[in-house]
Amino acid sequence: MTTETETLTAESSTPPSFPRQHARTQRFTLGAPRAFTVAPDGERVVFLRSPSGTDRANALWVLDVASGRERPAAEPAALLGGASEKLSAAERARRERSREGGAGIVGYATDAAVELAAFALSGRLFAAELRAGTARELPVPGPVIDPRPSPDGRHIAYVAQGALRVVGAEGTDDRALATPESDTVTYGLAEFIAAEEMSRYRGHWWSPDSDRLLVARADDAAVHRWWIADPAHPDREPARVAYPSAGTPNAEVRLFSYALDGTRTEINWDRSAYPYLARVHWSANGAPLLLVQARDQLSALYLAVNAEDGSTRMVHADEDDQWLELLPGVPCWSPSGQLVRIADEGGARVLAVGERPLTGPQLHVRAVLDVGDGDVLVSASAGADAEAPETGEVHVYRVNELGVQRVTAEPGVHSAVRAGEVTVLVSATLGSPGARVRVERDGKHVAEIASFAQAPVLTPRVTLTEADGIPCAVLLPSSYAEGDGPLPVLMDPYGGPHGQRVMAAHNPYLTSQWFADQGFAVIVADGRGTPGVSPGREKAIRGDFTLTLDDQVTALHALAGRFPLDLSRVAMRGWSYGGYLSALAVLRRPDVFHAGIAGAPVTDWRLYDTHYTERYLGDPAKSPATYAKSSLVTDDGLAEAADEHRPMLIVHGLADDNVVVAHALRLSSALLAAGRPHEVLPLSGVTHMTPQEQVAENLLLLQVDFLKRSLQMA
Repeated sequence: MTTETETLTAESSTPPSFPRQHARTQRFTLGAPRAFTVAPDGERVVFLRSPSGTDRANALWVLDVASGRERPAAEPAALLGGASEKLSAAERARRERSREGGAGIVGYATDAAVELAAFALSGRLFAAELRAGTARELPVPGPVIDPRPSPDGRHIAYVAQGALRVVGAEGTDDRALATPESDTVTYGLAEFIAAEEMSRYRGHWWSPDSDRLLVARADDAAVHRWWIADPAHPDREPARVAYPSAGTPNAEVRLFSYALDGTRTEINWDRSAYPYLARVHWSANGAPLLLVQARDQLSALYLAVNAEDGSTRMVHADEDDQWLELLPGVPCWSPSGQLVRIADEGGARVLAVGERPLTGPQLHVRAVLDVGDGDVLVSASAGADAEAPETGEVHVYRVNELGVQRVTAEPGVHSAVRAGEVTVLVSATLGSPGARVRVERDGKHVAEIASFAQAPVLTPRVTLTEADGIPCAVLLPSSYAEGDGPLPVLMDPYGGPHGQRVMAAHNPYLTSQWFADQGFAVIVADGRGTPGVSPGREKAIRGDFTLTLDDQVTALHALAGRFPLDLSRVAMRGWSYGGYLSALAVLRRPDVFHAGIAGAPVTDWRLYDTHYTERYLGDPAKSPATYAKSSLVTDDGLAEAADEHRPMLIVHGLADDNVVVAHALRLSSALLAAGRPHEVLPLSGVTHMTPQEQVAENLLLLQVDFLKRSLQMA
């Protein structure tokens, strides 16, 4: 099979420009394998992959572990008969929440034996027999969202038109188990805030015995309605969306246990005190397990559920005076029936099984990957008490009561998927583009899954370091030689919660290197608020986002003595939180920053969503001064801005339903009222992801043009 790993472009032997290649390959993600599932018998690994580095349409693949051979189990072109893919509004919204930019088969679920897979394609339901490699459509009402086979493989649950439905795996006996009572109700789906901020992307869970489901019911009737228009097409009606901004009502979420005959029982807990349904786990190792959060996120309960009568009992309670972080893979039960969780204890983020922490401050645990009979597989960074810093590294560890064993050795960013004796290791390093996917059985290499992703036309020249304890990456132009003199500086952060940018991997720095090659010294700095080091460092920003700007300044000045930085010409660029930080930089610290590019910035935190914003800034009705301090346009507008003016380019997608364009418009209005010159670049039809090829390509070129003009670079 021909791949594009070494091919620069399918159309020509001439290498494309980096901006074009970056856009066409969707940041070099197309063609890379992902979404791995390991069969418990160790015979198969299932995954998604598109056929080339420029093809968006993912197919479902199966690796035969014994032979190392890969074969497609379902290909979208064949299943759709050449017809173009059609997505419902609900499916487009779901993909936006999960930042899914691909096409074709973008998600799937399997039965417990990993014999049967179910997936939606163009709003239609398909099932694939993974051993045989055959796929077929099941004739059901659509458009279909999030189909999931029962553990025994006899049924498939799915959502259509807000109803949770079940059909036999052969396509017979389709029926609705839960039907919405109004157009504000959905069954079986994650509500906006769960998918956007809690990383809970699903709303129905099969019992291990395949005889019933837990089904979330979300009613967003109380959520305020916003309108997202397309000014480039005034003939089109604006989209009406339910958006729970800070301090306003959330969707009401309830949970029901449904038998297959349609009888239901409500699961009961104190929803007034703990309205957020953050996690649901149901395995053969114990009763259904819920993690529910208080709205202020200072307390949470772990609840075991009686699915027959709907009662719950508390297994564990957590409290924190800053906030409680939600982390992947937990909570869950161990095979012995003990609660597995990740906790912030003694200044460290630790793995706890039962009531006993199994790790200490040497590790910063990031996720639980698998819980086996004799160990727990986790991903973790070096903790505050580690023997040596491992800037940007993430490793896989086996943890049990006897100790901790590192599974991955090479410096890089590693993750894993495991079932039984077979583990899929996904490893990215600084020295190689993309990620290598190795399959191991009992710790021994047995196979490798190929990537069809394109090789980038440039290689990052990156130095990982720390500046006053702040993890940093510094990139110089590829042609830079010692003695060439100081360079204009471009700070290129995300710089906020949940957005670690300093990673010991190749691809995260490709865009930064391209900017460096335009004549900049580029600095990526992860200050307080970013994950990966310690809970205290993450939570230091509680009540004050401006601390994240302070750390960018600290990093810049600390690096100036070690790298060729021209501090008289410093700019910052960023997207989302990074866009907010860039605008904050030129408004609050024009003595340091001489230009800024604010991409999709949050400028008024009262306009951002509940779960995210209230976690850090509290209730706006109770803490208006906190919001005013961290926002750019709240109340007194630019009152805290310095008198000195600096060039600012504001970029925003008009179709963004996450950080709505009102943020950019309010900032522009405030700047205009204050007599501050600035530029605004509206992106018609673009959401928060900017997946369109021409937009993504030209956006990079326009940013460089703005920076060179603003910093008076020849």
